[in-house]
Amino acid sequence: MSSIPRPLTDAPSNFRSHRILNFIGGSFAPPVRDEYLDNYCPATGLPYCVIANSTNEDVDKAVDAAALAFPSWSALSTEVRADYLMKIAAGIAARIDEFAAAESYDQGKPLWLARSVDIPRAIENFRFFAGRILHHEDAFTHFDRAGAESFNMTLREPFGAVGLISPWNLPLYLLSWKIAPAIACGNTCVAKPSELTPLTATLLAEVIQNVALPPGVVNIVHGEGARCGQRIVEHPLLRLLSFTGGTVTGRRVASTAAPMFKKVSLELGGKNATIVFSDCDFDATVQGVVRASFANQGEVCLCGSRILVERDIYDRFVAAVAKAAAANGRFSSDPRSAVDAAHCPTGALISRQHLEKIRGYVALAREEGGHILCGGASPEIDAPHLRSGYFYPPTIISGLPPAARCNQEEIFGPVVTIAPFDSETEAIHVANGVPYGLSCSIWTSNIFRGNRVARKVHVGYVWLNCWLVRDLRMPFGGQKASGLGREGGSHSLDFYTDLKTICSKL
Repeated sequence: MSSIPRPLTDAPSNFRSHRILNFIGGSFAPPVRDEYLDNYCPATGLPYCVIANSTNEDVDKAVDAAALAFPSWSALSTEVRADYLMKIAAGIAARIDEFAAAESYDQGKPLWLARSVDIPRAIENFRFFAGRILHHEDAFTHFDRAGAESFNMTLREPFGAVGLISPWNLPLYLLSWKIAPAIACGNTCVAKPSELTPLTATLLAEVIQNVALPPGVVNIVHGEGARCGQRIVEHPLLRLLSFTGGTVTGRRVASTAAPMFKKVSLELGGKNATIVFSDCDFDATVQGVVRASFANQGEVCLCGSRILVERDIYDRFVAAVAKAAAANGRFSSDPRSAVDAAHCPTGALISRQHLEKIRGYVALAREEGGHILCGGASPEIDAPHLRSGYFYPPTIISGLPPAARCNQEEIFGPVVTIAPFDSETEAIHVANGVPYGLSCSIWTSNIFRGNRVARKVHVGYVWLNCWLVRDLRMPFGGQKASGLGREGGSHSLDFYTDLKTICSKL
């Protein structure tokens, strides 16, 4: 059994005795080479447990377990598989407070955010795909031409054992987004959560064990991407890969998988534009833009990191959004015990390395001629036990040209740029002038203009007068360097199954 410290404690003297193990073939197991990585709490900067640092041998064992479980799992009816998914959802829901505490402790986000967004969305992912497979319709056609009459049917067949790699920013949310449709479709899986955020994946494994999901259907291996993740990508028995993470790593995944003719979905980085027109609902837009910029410490690939504001309202909007952002930069409460946004609007960044990256981009912005409107320096921390944590305040930078590195490269933190525009054409040109194409939000009271601009921005997902409103039936994914493929609703069923057409001549 895994040994997550319960209750979670700050840097226990025996933290190395608390071990996060792999979950293979229905059981928790130590890594073959008995190697572990220290795991740190972002809010304190202190270690509190160790996690398995898996190697090829561990991944191979997990793949073998998944391959062994596949024939019997795929042979089950959709009703039986759906019932298992509903039991997993119920198991998470029954322990939602424990999951939320672990997510906050492990990732740095405020407890209230994990409790209200991350864990409920993970529960919904399992429930949604349980229902989705029960209401899917296969395609049938009647063909009658030139004397040749036939019936044709298209069947969806699971791939077998599949590889799933998820990131650290929304650990359970995105891990469940992959596991739920994969096993609903009849596949078995080898999943690798980020080595920075293993806790809720381990709690999920406990739920899976408790609901008696057949051994080997879901296997979870922990470890570094260059070793454990790479083996998942290159393993010859894993014919399908779903990866969410950075564009640089995604490029490596694609280059490895392509010669092996694997089916791949890549959900990668973003440098998303937020376009604000002068006819917007001003107060609602300020509130929405601040949320879109700094939610989850800005560690969301969909965050709007470039704010473009029509010049007529630019000065007024800058003042309002800077004031609102500064109010979100209070660090007087421990995010791990924060029950609402009023006391703790934002949490800690994922790691010291990531904190230094954020600081580096702010320093670069200054070198490039940018003006820091709010934030831009390490905050004052009241609580002594949090002063080694990885905190950084919401930061807004003006005065940078579109070609500046801080306007072109993904920062993935609480740092955004803001700039004026004079015309709809200019706003579209600047929004499209980056290598990425994940999402965009547009704020205007003119629905015709909003839809016109939405059609012209080169992204996979557009929000009009809102942000991060997600209908799980809709396709999700990016364009350009933001990824390949789409998942969500029937698009997930398309991805996690192989199509076969059977033609019967009459």
